[in-house]
Amino acid sequence: MNESEARPKSGANRVLLWVPLPLVAAALLLVLALPGAPPQRYPDRIPVRFWHMWTAEWKAVVDRIVDRFNESQEVYEVIPLSIPATGSDAKFLLAVAGGDPPDAMSLWEQVIPKWAERGVLQPLEPLMNPEQWEQFQRTTYPAALRIGMYKGRLYGVTTGIDIAACFVRLDDLREAGLDPRNFPETMEELVAWGGKLNKFAPDGSLMRIGFLPTSLGGFALEQYAPVFGGGFYDWSRGEMTINTPENLRALSFLAEQRRSLGFDKVLRFESGLALGTSNVQWPFISDAYSITVDCQWRVEQLAKFAPGLEYATFPVPPPAGGRKHAGWANGNFIVIPTGAKQAKGAWEFIKFWAGIEAPERAAEFYTWGGWLPMNAAIANAPAFREYLRANPCFRTFLDVLPSENLQPTPPVTYQTFLTDRIRQAVEAAQRGILSPKASLDRLEEAIQREIAMKKRP
Repeated sequence: MNESEARPKSGANRVLLWVPLPLVAAALLLVLALPGAPPQRYPDRIPVRFWHMWTAEWKAVVDRIVDRFNESQEVYEVIPLSIPATGSDAKFLLAVAGGDPPDAMSLWEQVIPKWAERGVLQPLEPLMNPEQWEQFQRTTYPAALRIGMYKGRLYGVTTGIDIAACFVRLDDLREAGLDPRNFPETMEELVAWGGKLNKFAPDGSLMRIGFLPTSLGGFALEQYAPVFGGGFYDWSRGEMTINTPENLRALSFLAEQRRSLGFDKVLRFESGLALGTSNVQWPFISDAYSITVDCQWRVEQLAKFAPGLEYATFPVPPPAGGRKHAGWANGNFIVIPTGAKQAKGAWEFIKFWAGIEAPERAAEFYTWGGWLPMNAAIANAPAFREYLRANPCFRTFLDVLPSENLQPTPPVTYQTFLTDRIRQAVEAAQRGILSPKASLDRLEEAIQREIAMKKRP
């Protein structure tokens, strides 16, 4: 069998994990390559080891937050360590299995259900009293709460939420004679605007796309299915919802938009764009797209790399019969692993960063990273309001954020499998390999097989 059993050290918290050998090898390489954690600056305090995947300018932000926490009290010292994102899950799992995990870790991967089911993560609500837990559930935005929950228990506290809205170039609107004061309120109007903003060369090839629903980091159908009234999970009943009329309508929309422009034309157009999608390479900056759907962190990017660009943001409009302020949601969250030696100190740090107890203080941290807050108390704090005045296009995302129609990836243990199969269904439908209905049928069959396999003893 091409697997290795990683056994924990003896102790009260024992976790038995089956770790594939490739992950073991990747983790061992990481252990050799990683620098050691920095020495304690406060040797008389209790050390709290904190792993995260932030690098470059984002690491500097995390370090500032850690410094603020360490300066705010005299009991704990959080010691941060930035680890490479590649292989970080294997290193984390092996650390837990070996009985020497960090006390907390910041992530954005879709791992909470799988890791919670394996017993790798500690539930966090026992660290709160009943009143605090009730308040946390009542005040946390629905999307932020859902990201951290599995089977009714809290395993991760969201410290930054990613949601999408429309970005529109005002210069292109003026060129096309469209009124930038009246953005589309329906998907049908948005598509019509896109048609007026398209630009073609004399040979018929695309020079600029007015509007095209793109993948949003590979999560195309996850973004548009809720907008069309669907989605992949019934949050009230705790059931998967794959092959529904609403999801079929959304997938048909994605396929039709590419078909109407010409699949080969779009493919040639996209192949000519820069390979990267971050920083100055984002095609919206180069005017490859007049209107595009993307996440709030683009506001910070535009301020840094295209400060003179005139643009605006507005919510993704629903089609007839769809839902307003709907779409996919993801985020950064902090977990406490099973076997953490300083879970109490880790929880104190989580509360500090997330703003669970002092939202006005934490609001400043969210502005450093351009992150969306987890509750309205942070959003209404003076530091965050000042940030909105300086970055008015960020307000659109804050207006959408409280919506119940924002849907994270379903809380199932096969999240990665689900995401891969959804992408395959979208690609098959958009390329015309399968009809949208046949693509959803095949997706439904694949998920049902996976569910049946998970139920086998």
